[in-house]
Amino acid sequence: MEYDITSRPSYALLTVSLDATESIRAESGAMVSHDAGIDIETNATGGFLKSVRRAFGGESFFQNTFTARESGDVSFAPPLPGDVDHVELNAETLYVQSGSYLAGAEGLDVDTDFGGARSFFGGEGLFLLRVSGTGPLFLSSYGAIESVDLDERGSFVVDTGHIVAFEDTADFTVRKVGGLRSTLTSGEGLVCEFSGSGTVWLQSRSQDAFLSWLIPKLPTQTNSA
Repeated sequence: MEYDITSRPSYALLTVSLDATESIRAESGAMVSHDAGIDIETNATGGFLKSVRRAFGGESFFQNTFTARESGDVSFAPPLPGDVDHVELNAETLYVQSGSYLAGAEGLDVDTDFGGARSFFGGEGLFLLRVSGTGPLFLSSYGAIESVDLDERGSFVVDTGHIVAFEDTADFTVRKVGGLRSTLTSGEGLVCEFSGSGTVWLQSRSQDAFLSWLIPKLPTQTNSA
Protein backbone atom coordinates (compact mmCIF):
# COMPACT_ATOMS: atom_id res chain seq x y z
CA MET A 1 0.00 0.00 0.00
CA GLU A 2 1.31 3.41 -1.00
CA TYR A 3 -0.20 6.81 -0.31
CA ASP A 4 0.06 10.45 -1.34
CA ILE A 5 -1.27 13.51 0.50
CA THR A 6 -1.79 16.61 -1.64
CA SER A 7 -3.24 20.13 -1.23
CA ARG A 8 -1.88 20.44 2.31
CA PRO A 9 -2.49 21.91 4.80
CA SER A 10 -5.81 23.63 4.07
CA TYR A 11 -7.65 21.20 1.78
CA ALA A 12 -5.74 17.94 2.09
CA LEU A 13 -6.61 15.02 -0.16
CA LEU A 14 -5.41 11.49 0.64
CA THR A 15 -4.89 9.08 -2.27
CA VAL A 16 -4.12 5.45 -1.44
CA SER A 17 -2.76 3.07 -4.08
CA LEU A 18 -3.84 -0.53 -3.46
CA ASP A 19 -2.38 -3.66 -4.99
CA ALA A 20 -4.72 -6.51 -5.87
CA THR A 21 -6.43 -7.98 -2.74
CA GLU A 22 -5.25 -5.09 -0.52
CA SER A 23 -7.85 -3.25 1.58
CA ILE A 24 -8.26 -0.02 3.49
CA ARG A 25 -11.04 1.00 5.87
CA ALA A 26 -12.42 4.53 6.10
CA GLU A 27 -15.06 6.58 7.85
CA SER A 28 -18.43 6.66 6.16
CA GLY A 29 -18.62 9.62 3.78
CA ALA A 30 -14.83 10.11 3.55
CA MET A 31 -14.45 8.72 0.01
CA VAL A 32 -13.90 11.20 -2.83
CA SER A 33 -13.26 8.80 -5.73
CA HIS A 34 -11.94 5.35 -6.61
CA ASP A 35 -10.90 3.34 -9.66
CA ALA A 36 -13.34 0.88 -11.20
CA GLY A 37 -11.37 -2.15 -9.98
CA ILE A 38 -12.03 -1.39 -6.31
CA ASP A 39 -15.00 -2.85 -4.43
CA ILE A 40 -16.74 -1.24 -1.44
CA GLU A 41 -18.27 -3.08 1.49
CA THR A 42 -20.20 -1.20 4.16
CA ASN A 43 -20.49 -2.77 7.58
CA ALA A 44 -20.96 -2.07 11.26
CA THR A 45 -17.33 -2.26 12.31
CA GLY A 46 -16.49 -4.81 14.97
CA GLY A 47 -20.06 -5.97 15.47
CA PHE A 48 -23.19 -4.26 16.71
CA LEU A 49 -22.14 -3.45 20.29
CA LYS A 50 -18.79 -2.00 19.29
CA SER A 51 -20.49 0.11 16.62
CA VAL A 52 -22.95 1.48 19.15
CA ARG A 53 -20.03 2.44 21.39
CA ARG A 54 -18.29 4.11 18.44
CA ALA A 55 -21.46 6.09 17.73
CA PHE A 56 -21.44 7.36 21.31
CA GLY A 57 -17.82 8.37 20.71
CA GLY A 58 -18.93 10.67 17.89
CA GLU A 59 -17.96 8.38 15.02
CA SER A 60 -20.16 6.97 12.29
CA PHE A 61 -22.10 3.77 13.05
CA PHE A 62 -20.76 2.32 9.77
CA GLN A 63 -17.41 2.20 8.02
CA ASN A 64 -16.50 1.36 4.44
CA THR A 65 -13.88 -1.18 3.45
CA PHE A 66 -12.27 -0.69 0.03
CA THR A 67 -10.71 -3.81 -1.52
CA ALA A 68 -8.84 -3.89 -4.82
CA ARG A 69 -9.79 -6.61 -7.31
CA GLU A 70 -6.96 -5.20 -9.37
CA SER A 71 -4.47 -2.47 -8.49
CA GLY A 72 -6.01 0.99 -8.29
CA ASP A 73 -6.42 4.21 -6.33
CA VAL A 74 -8.99 5.44 -3.85
CA SER A 75 -9.02 8.98 -2.45
CA PHE A 76 -10.39 10.37 0.81
CA ALA A 77 -10.92 13.81 2.32
CA PRO A 78 -12.00 15.04 5.77
CA PRO A 79 -15.33 16.89 6.13
CA LEU A 80 -13.69 20.15 7.26
CA PRO A 81 -10.95 22.17 5.54
CA GLY A 82 -7.72 20.93 7.01
CA ASP A 83 -4.81 18.55 6.91
CA VAL A 84 -4.22 14.79 6.77
CA ASP A 85 -1.29 13.07 8.46
CA HIS A 86 0.04 9.51 8.32
CA VAL A 87 1.01 7.51 11.40
CA GLU A 88 2.51 4.04 11.06
CA LEU A 89 1.46 1.93 14.04
CA ASN A 90 3.60 -1.01 15.14
CA ALA A 91 1.67 -2.89 17.83
CA GLU A 92 0.81 0.54 19.28
CA THR A 93 -2.25 2.43 20.48
CA LEU A 94 -3.40 5.96 19.72
CA TYR A 95 -6.28 7.86 21.28
CA VAL A 96 -8.02 9.97 18.65
CA GLN A 97 -10.49 12.78 19.17
CA SER A 98 -13.95 12.44 17.66
CA GLY A 99 -13.88 13.23 13.94
CA SER A 100 -10.11 12.90 13.43
CA TYR A 101 -10.08 9.25 12.34
CA LEU A 102 -10.10 9.30 8.52
CA ALA A 103 -8.86 5.90 7.35
CA GLY A 104 -6.56 3.04 8.26
CA ALA A 105 -5.45 -0.48 7.52
CA GLU A 106 -8.20 -3.06 7.70
CA GLY A 107 -6.32 -4.92 10.45
CA LEU A 108 -6.35 -2.00 12.88
CA ASP A 109 -8.74 -2.30 15.80
CA VAL A 110 -10.96 0.79 16.02
CA ASP A 111 -12.92 0.98 19.25
CA THR A 112 -13.98 3.39 21.95
CA ASP A 113 -12.57 3.46 25.43
CA PHE A 114 -14.29 4.94 28.47
CA GLY A 115 -12.28 7.97 29.50
CA GLY A 116 -14.03 8.91 32.73
CA ALA A 117 -14.40 12.48 33.95
CA ARG A 118 -11.15 13.65 32.32
CA SER A 119 -12.52 12.88 28.85
CA PHE A 120 -15.97 14.24 29.66
CA PHE A 121 -14.71 17.60 30.87
CA GLY A 122 -12.14 17.66 28.07
CA GLY A 123 -14.88 17.96 25.48
CA GLU A 124 -14.40 14.44 24.13
CA GLY A 125 -17.72 13.10 25.39
CA LEU A 126 -17.58 10.02 27.62
CA PHE A 127 -15.55 8.05 25.09
CA LEU A 128 -12.24 8.42 23.29
CA LEU A 129 -11.66 6.61 20.02
CA ARG A 130 -8.90 4.04 20.46
CA VAL A 131 -6.97 2.77 17.45
CA SER A 132 -4.52 -0.06 18.04
CA GLY A 133 -2.55 -2.65 16.11
CA THR A 134 -0.10 -2.57 13.23
CA GLY A 135 -0.44 -0.70 9.96
CA PRO A 136 -0.99 2.76 8.48
CA LEU A 137 -3.40 5.19 10.13
CA PHE A 138 -4.50 8.50 8.63
CA LEU A 139 -5.58 11.36 10.88
CA SER A 140 -7.53 14.43 9.75
CA SER A 141 -7.81 17.86 11.31
CA TYR A 142 -9.46 21.25 11.16
CA GLY A 143 -6.52 23.38 10.05
CA ALA A 144 -2.92 22.22 9.88
CA ILE A 145 -1.52 19.32 11.93
CA GLU A 146 1.55 19.65 14.12
CA SER A 147 3.16 16.82 16.08
CA VAL A 148 4.80 17.44 19.46
CA ASP A 149 7.36 15.04 20.94
CA LEU A 150 6.94 14.98 24.72
CA ASP A 151 10.38 13.41 25.17
CA GLU A 152 11.93 16.53 23.62
CA ARG A 153 9.54 19.26 24.74
CA GLY A 154 8.47 18.00 28.14
CA SER A 155 5.16 18.94 29.75
CA PHE A 156 2.99 21.46 27.94
CA VAL A 157 -0.58 22.77 27.97
CA VAL A 158 -2.98 22.83 25.01
CA ASP A 159 -6.59 23.90 24.55
CA THR A 160 -8.73 20.76 24.37
CA GLY A 161 -10.31 21.91 21.10
CA HIS A 162 -6.92 21.68 19.37
CA ILE A 163 -6.14 18.05 20.22
CA VAL A 164 -6.15 15.57 17.32
CA ALA A 165 -4.59 12.46 18.87
CA PHE A 166 -2.00 11.25 21.36
CA GLU A 167 -0.12 8.06 22.12
CA ASP A 168 -1.27 5.99 25.07
CA THR A 169 2.15 6.48 26.70
CA ALA A 170 1.30 10.15 27.34
CA ASP A 171 -0.15 11.26 30.68
CA PHE A 172 -2.72 14.05 30.73
CA THR A 173 -4.88 16.07 33.07
CA VAL A 174 -7.74 18.41 32.15
CA ARG A 175 -8.40 21.64 34.04
CA LYS A 176 -10.01 25.04 33.70
CA VAL A 177 -8.04 28.12 32.72
CA GLY A 178 -7.82 29.81 36.13
CA GLY A 179 -11.13 30.56 37.83
CA LEU A 180 -14.52 31.29 36.33
CA ARG A 181 -13.75 34.99 35.83
CA SER A 182 -10.53 34.39 33.91
CA THR A 183 -12.21 31.65 31.88
CA LEU A 184 -14.91 34.08 30.76
CA THR A 185 -12.64 37.05 30.10
CA SER A 186 -9.82 35.16 28.38
CA GLY A 187 -12.07 33.38 25.90
CA GLU A 188 -10.48 30.07 26.91
CA GLY A 189 -12.25 27.24 28.67
CA LEU A 190 -10.57 23.91 29.36
CA VAL A 191 -6.99 22.95 28.73
CA CYS A 192 -5.13 19.67 28.80
CA GLU A 193 -1.66 19.34 30.31
CA PHE A 194 0.40 16.55 28.76
CA SER A 195 3.47 14.96 30.32
CA GLY A 196 5.39 11.72 30.16
CA SER A 197 6.53 10.35 26.81
CA GLY A 198 5.15 9.92 23.32
CA THR A 199 3.70 12.14 20.62
CA VAL A 200 0.73 14.50 20.67
CA TRP A 201 -0.88 15.71 17.43
CA LEU A 202 -2.49 19.17 17.41
CA GLN A 203 -4.69 21.05 14.94
CA SER A 204 -4.16 24.75 14.26
CA ARG A 205 -7.88 25.55 14.31
CA SER A 206 -10.70 24.69 16.74
CA GLN A 207 -14.21 23.75 15.65
CA ASP A 208 -15.61 25.04 18.93
CA ALA A 209 -13.89 28.40 18.48
CA PHE A 210 -15.22 28.68 14.93
CA LEU A 211 -18.77 27.88 16.01
CA SER A 212 -18.52 30.40 18.86
CA TRP A 213 -17.59 33.02 16.27
CA LEU A 214 -20.15 31.92 13.66
CA ILE A 215 -23.36 31.24 15.60
CA PRO A 216 -23.90 34.81 16.91
CA LYS A 217 -23.64 36.04 13.32
CA LEU A 218 -26.34 33.74 11.94
CA PRO A 219 -29.69 35.42 11.21
CA THR A 220 -32.47 34.55 13.60
CA GLN A 221 -35.80 33.36 12.30
CA THR A 222 -39.02 34.91 13.48
CA ASN A 223 -42.43 33.33 13.15
CA SER A 224 -45.23 35.57 11.94
CA ALA A 225 -48.68 35.06 13.39
